[in-house]
Amino acid sequence: MPHSTRREFRELLKPGAALLLPGVANALAARVVADTGFSAAYVTGAGIANTHLGIPDNGLVTLTELTDHVHAIRDVFPRPLMVDADTGFGNALNMGRTIKVLERAGADAIQIEDQVFPKRCDHFEGKEVIPATEMVSKIKAAVDARADADLMIVARTDAIAVEGFNAAMDRAHAFREAGADVGFVEAPTTPEQIAAIGKLPWPQLANIVIGGKTPELPNAKLRELSFAGVIYANTALQAAVLGMQRALAYLKETGSIGDKHDLLATFAERQRLVDIASFQALERKYK
Repeated sequence: MPHSTRREFRELLKPGAALLLPGVANALAARVVADTGFSAAYVTGAGIANTHLGIPDNGLVTLTELTDHVHAIRDVFPRPLMVDADTGFGNALNMGRTIKVLERAGADAIQIEDQVFPKRCDHFEGKEVIPATEMVSKIKAAVDARADADLMIVARTDAIAVEGFNAAMDRAHAFREAGADVGFVEAPTTPEQIAAIGKLPWPQLANIVIGGKTPELPNAKLRELSFAGVIYANTALQAAVLGMQRALAYLKETGSIGDKHDLLATFAERQRLVDIASFQALERKYK
C-alpha cells in the first residue's frame, strides 16, 4: 500500500491542485476523513500533542509516540498520508533515522522544518530557526535516508517571523536545491505574501490555522495561485473539542442527555465508522 499511495500522492500534489489535507491526530479521525471523501490526510504533530498528551505543541512528542500514531492511522486509512515530523528530532543523523522509521510506518510524505529543537507551534510567538546551512544538511540527510524515491520530503521554513519574508523565500530556494520535493513557507500574514509563495516554481503548501497568523483564502483562489496542497491541520480537532464541550456542558447542567441527541453521533453510526461489520464477520469466520 505505501508504495502505490506514494506514487498517487505525487500525482495529486501538483501546482494548482490545492489538494485539501485535513489534519488527523488519531486513527478515528482518519476514519472520519476517509468516510467524508477526502483524497489524502495530514498527520498533525500539534494534534497528537493535544490529544495524546493534553499539552501544547511545544516539541515534547517523541519519535516513538509519533510513529505509533502513524502505524495506527496507516492501518485504517487507505489513502496518501503526509506526516508532520517537526524538526526530525535532532540533527542530521537524527533526521536520517526519523525518515527511515516513518517511511517504514507508512508515511507517503514527510514534512520537516527549520525550527530549533524542541520546536513550538508555528503560530506561537517566540520561534527560533536554525541556520539555513544546517537545515540544508538535514534535508540532504532526509533525501539520502529514504528507501523509496516516491516518498516526498516536504521542507518547511518558519523564518518569516524570525528573519523576515525575503529571508524565508531565500531559504525555500535553498531547501529545493538541497533536494526537497515540496515547499512550505509557513505563516505568511498577508494575501500578497501568500501569492508570492504560490509563484515558486515547484509544489507549495499553504497551512490554514483558523485563529492563526495566515488569512484563509478560498480554495479556488489558492488553486489560482498555484498551490499544490492546503493543510487544515486543526479543523477536525477544533470541531471535536467544541462538540465535546457542548455535549458535556449540557450533561453537567441537566444531569442527562435526554432528547438532545443532536449533540451526539448515534451509537450505530459510531460502530459503522469503526467498521464493526468486518470484525463481526471475522468473529463468525474463526468461531
